[in-house]
Amino acid sequence: MMEKIISGIQQIGIGVERIHEAWGWYKQYFGIDIRVFEEAAAAEFMLPYTGGEPRNRHAALAINLQGGGGFEIWQYTDRVPQAPKTEIGVGDLGIFAAKIKSKDVKATYEWYKAEGLEIVGDLHESHGRFHFFVRDAYKNLFQIVPSGTWFKNEKKLTGGSYGAVIGVTDMEKSKNFYKEILGYDEVIYEETGSFEDLKDIPGGKGQFRRVLLRHSKPRLGAFSVLFGSSQIELIQALDREPKKIFADRFWGDLGFIHLCFDIRGMDLLREECKVKGYPFTVDTGDSFDMGEAAGAFSYTEDPDGTLIEFVETHRVPILKKLGIYLNLMKRKPEKALPNWMLKSLSLSKARDIRFFNPVKQRPAADR
Repeated sequence: MMEKIISGIQQIGIGVERIHEAWGWYKQYFGIDIRVFEEAAAAEFMLPYTGGEPRNRHAALAINLQGGGGFEIWQYTDRVPQAPKTEIGVGDLGIFAAKIKSKDVKATYEWYKAEGLEIVGDLHESHGRFHFFVRDAYKNLFQIVPSGTWFKNEKKLTGGSYGAVIGVTDMEKSKNFYKEILGYDEVIYEETGSFEDLKDIPGGKGQFRRVLLRHSKPRLGAFSVLFGSSQIELIQALDREPKKIFADRFWGDLGFIHLCFDIRGMDLLREECKVKGYPFTVDTGDSFDMGEAAGAFSYTEDPDGTLIEFVETHRVPILKKLGIYLNLMKRKPEKALPNWMLKSLSLSKARDIRFFNPVKQRPAADR
């Protein structure tokens, strides 16, 4: 009998105002340069999170072939995306920061510093490993962390998405969700107190319970060797009442909108989430055309309402310029795609996406 398979973090969703401007930044500093798909269409299935109406959007899924998950860069085209009404603090409910994997955290720190990026705090060492926080040009927070697993060497310092830092209210309940549903069954550390690496981040001078999780079993599935391993960090504020990061806003508004996992066995996962008290809130059912790719997707919520997306990929472009697509439903679900096939995605590099300074080049009336 087939079991559900989680191949890894496919992407983290980021709501932006200008998709190609933001993509240019992520290409420059995170190496997110492979266009998996890009399309402009209505988000017809997300009505529970878009005010009950379909909303027009322009979205692109892009990855870094060195390894890690990708970014789904997402822009409303029929409304102005809204920023949080108040400053986001450590432990606020939702995705507070995205983790980015690095080959050399110290070298990445020095590079970003030389480039004038907004580094928040200093380079910190914890449990024998260095890390630091940096903001993109749009105030989204990223944590740069070390990783020893890589898919392809493209001489970049970073890979793609390596996980997320998520605010929670009930640590035990949240740990159980990420263990039971997503397989993050191993605790790297669990600590309570104040933390030096958080003190320069808004709200970071308080008391917190902090847990870093990873999956003990290697991921399986078509894209597992590309996505690689990942981590989830849960932070619970102990001396203040946390806010919901997306309170009174729509999915797709500015910031981290969801964390997406590539899976096989959507029917099994649907039943499991229902039985365990986390029923799907969005469900496309059968195969859904996503421009150059096709599949089924669904959403559930963690105990505090953070959106977790599941994508079962059915068709994906491999040699797009030659019109060659791969039907994944005809393959054994646990089997990884051959390396040569994944590396052929390099033919889809987004060379037309260019980095530029959004502040300097944005029209004055639009700043």
